Amino acid sequence: MKKFNPNKNIIITLILAIIAVTVLSVTVAKRANNQKASFGQVVVNDTVGFFDKVLYAPVRWFENRVESVENLFVTYQENERLKEKLDSYDEIVQTNKNQERELAALKEELALDATLDNYEKITANVITRSPDTWQDMLIVDKGATDGIEVNMAVMAKKGLIGRVIEVNAASSKIELLSSANQSSNHYPVRISTKDGEAFGVLKGYDKERNALVVEQVTGENNVAKDDVVQTSGLGGNSPAGLRIGTVIDSEVDKFGLDRKVYVQPYADTHDLSVVTIIERTLGDK
Repeated sequence: MKKFNPNKNIIITLILAIIAVTVLSVTVAKRANNQKASFGQVVVNDTVGFFDKVLYAPVRWFENRVESVENLFVTYQENERLKEKLDSYDEIVQTNKNQERELAALKEELALDATLDNYEKITANVITRSPDTWQDMLIVDKGATDGIEVNMAVMAKKGLIGRVIEVNAASSKIELLSSANQSSNHYPVRISTKDGEAFGVLKGYDKERNALVVEQVTGENNVAKDDVVQTSGLGGNSPAGLRIGTVIDSEVDKFGLDRKVYVQPYADTHDLSVVTIIERTLGDK
């Protein structure tokens, strides 16, 4: 068996080191003299470059794949954060819209209050309105402890919308003028025409025309379109002068004995969040 000779290996190593130093020295010298590289130098450089490309190509590929995966995770996390922000943004936008709607309702109520200087008023928030009785009634957050009483007139936005029919300690039920209960929504009204005043009774609501109906109109005054309709105060159930709406049409029955007047209400009862309850006139104190 051939014995291992360490001295031989040392000698080979030294020879290779001397060759490498010699090649390096020649390369530096030629670069200093702006000379072209020798054939041997070119072979060595190309060989080193080739093996560098071959050996490190898998490493670079793996590093690129790892970087791509990391970028994918980072992109996913950023997308999740953006989705959360978008959801939050939509919620903020909707909240702002709701606040703007509530603010607009409050402004309309303040504008209404400015026209009711002769009355004591109680502002209340609508807390319950059932879809089954949407056109009939609603419940507000003010009651007997706030001075609310049955039959008090209720206004919203620009005009009369109904009256209080039930009072609890901290809430009240309001029947709307558009209610189907024909026996309770009778309001004595006054129609201001160019010929003078005509009087009648607000007795119902026409769903097809989306209009209040005034019957038993007295007098011979000609009722015309856009004539203003207000409460007359007769009967004592409501103060006089509360705005109801304007005339959109009128007709006489086939016997010519009674006139029926259709009134477009000032107040839109489809979207109510705040109402004003008319407590009493200042002169009643």
